[in-house]
Amino acid sequence: MLLEMSQITKTYGTVTANTQVDFTLKEGEIHALVGENGAGKTTLMRMLYGMEQPTSGTIRLRGQAVAFASPVDAIDAGIGMVHQHFMLFPSFTVAENIVIGREPRLGPAFDRKKAVRQVEQLCADYRMPIDPLMKVGDCPLGLQQRVEILKVLYQGADIIILDEPTGVLTPLEARELLVTMKSLAARGKSFIIITHKLHEVMEVADRVTVLRDGRITGTMDTSATNVDELSRLMVGRELNDSPKPAPDPGEIVLEVRDATLYGGRSRQAIARGEKPLLNGIDLEVRAGEIVGIAGISGNGQSELIQVIAGLTPLDSGQIRLQGADIAGRSPLAVRSLGLAHIPEDRYQWGAAKAATVLENGMMGHHRASARYGLLAGRKLRAMVGDWIRRFQIKAGSLDAKAGVLSGGNLQKLIVARELAGSEPFLIAAEPTRGVDIGAMELIHEELLRKRSERGAILLISSELTEILKLSDRILVMYEGRIAGELPAGDATEESISLLMAGGELRV
Repeated sequence: MLLEMSQITKTYGTVTANTQVDFTLKEGEIHALVGENGAGKTTLMRMLYGMEQPTSGTIRLRGQAVAFASPVDAIDAGIGMVHQHFMLFPSFTVAENIVIGREPRLGPAFDRKKAVRQVEQLCADYRMPIDPLMKVGDCPLGLQQRVEILKVLYQGADIIILDEPTGVLTPLEARELLVTMKSLAARGKSFIIITHKLHEVMEVADRVTVLRDGRITGTMDTSATNVDELSRLMVGRELNDSPKPAPDPGEIVLEVRDATLYGGRSRQAIARGEKPLLNGIDLEVRAGEIVGIAGISGNGQSELIQVIAGLTPLDSGQIRLQGADIAGRSPLAVRSLGLAHIPEDRYQWGAAKAATVLENGMMGHHRASARYGLLAGRKLRAMVGDWIRRFQIKAGSLDAKAGVLSGGNLQKLIVARELAGSEPFLIAAEPTRGVDIGAMELIHEELLRKRSERGAILLISSELTEILKLSDRILVMYEGRIAGELPAGDATEESISLLMAGGELRV
């Protein structure tokens, strides 16, 4: 056995994150680690990577007991970790990011030419092509992840830990990553993947271990299990898979007409003949319906969200919310006219990590709870506390910093906050990114509940299964325009993928 973690327990004061966990890894194996948010998956891997130390238990690597005081020790022992949020320097080149910390030297100076040659050879050896001179900030997310994997390979890793490896990737990028993992495993590299995506587990993993509340509920070969069994082991119950009620769309709540956006230097862009980021977008969302938007990342979805939410002004066109022109209005003005917004990036747009759980939860609700300029603290604490119980958010207390929450738990807090109001229109951008299957079920139920209460929802998601499950109508974006519209009943992953790639449907 390459790796054995035996009876691992980790406590933080009165909180136990892992309880007597046994986990093993074979050479050339892909072993998935799954469980709900806060189940203890990342904590277990942080101990393996030297970022935390076990309270009790032993770790054996190739039969020898080891204790890693820091990630440097783990790297020296051949263990690398690719974190959920990439740890790269955008202004550095691919080569510079890969060799950083172990740079080749020419005397006292960094030998840049040798670094480029080494990275070219590394890419060739592992059949993972990428331009070593490209700035990482110019790389799409799929290539950035490739840089992270090449970095741990350059460091000599035989065991590679991937934390939510496909969470920010497009379907095509995710498939490419799974192929890369299988190829590397065939050459003797071993992988531990932390993920919520059970279909990917079944596709790529040899074995799977399920954690619930810090304890192992099962370890098995993927060939001997299925998604339904893994779901039950994760959440401790059967999941609800009842079909959604038929739509009953009413009046238009959001109307976008000929929306065009070139970005910051629009006059110069137009003069150079550049394509706009948004190219004459027309769409509408009615009360009581969910309109899904699919598309490969970078085709205008983010810009569409920003112009509707008031974060970016249009160059031309109209946006109306309940009949009011909101184009160019501030985010505060747009929200006051009836918009709620689950943002696509919880850290950049959705939360303040340095603020408390309570402060993040009450954002947008504090004005309605204030009297004579003073916040109704008791009322707000009760409100946020209710969300924490309902969405099963694992937070030490309302006064804990939001930055200590796991990504999935912070996502659930943001979703709860944005669904708690009575706003008639909701932008739900990547609403289940990074959450477990139980939380995904709850969020889907809440979105459908808002729809049944005559709410209008614009759903933007990179998960085609989510788009197909929730949407009443599906719009596909390609190069800043609407490439096609499909009724949910007629849409398939194949037809959506064809439009996403710029193709045309046969009539």
